[in-house]
Amino acid sequence: MEQTRKALEPISIVRPRGSHRIETFSPKMNRRLTLYRRSELDLWVRIETDPTVRSFCERPGYVQYDGHRQLADFLVAYRDSQEILLLTERELPDDLRYDGNVENPLSFQSVRVADLAASRAWIDNWKRMLPCIVITRGLLSNALLDGIEHFLTSPQPLAAVERKFSGGDPILARAATFALLYAGRVSAPTLRTTPLSSLTPFVCHGI
Repeated sequence: MEQTRKALEPISIVRPRGSHRIETFSPKMNRRLTLYRRSELDLWVRIETDPTVRSFCERPGYVQYDGHRQLADFLVAYRDSQEILLLTERELPDDLRYDGNVENPLSFQSVRVADLAASRAWIDNWKRMLPCIVITRGLLSNALLDGIEHFLTSPQPLAAVERKFSGGDPILARAATFALLYAGRVSAPTLRTTPLSSLTPFVCHGI
């Protein structure tokens, strides 16, 4: 996977006419991304916050089918496999091929607008949490992360974590809680259906 992380770079394209230009930062890849569609941003959030994803690349190259050539949206690398994601409402053809060179098993998946809409609450909540993780990179000690994880052996609202670990400034305690969720060490199932708030409960993963 490290080879994939280093070898792949996103294909540079001219901003499509009438499209957005969205700049964001990936903690997983430790670099900036430029995206051109809201649906790409939403899909990136899902990829970025999936703890099973080892690395990814936006616009990793082209796929070919039936004489056509199309830019892939993402290549996602897991521990033992890789997957090409295509934002499309069409069924994927059987003869779909990826132009790039990958060593691990490769599969293809279509992602529809409806798929992203079904994850709307989760995506919107992460759009609030990811900036907090980004701005506190390098500031979260292992002692703080481990202490909060131990505190969350039973479900606790975010406000309770902030009260216990803030020391007068809740930002680091809040960011550490989000970082634990990002890493898959704690869970917060209600974030899939309701907006993030001080009452959102977090709990050690698997409890």
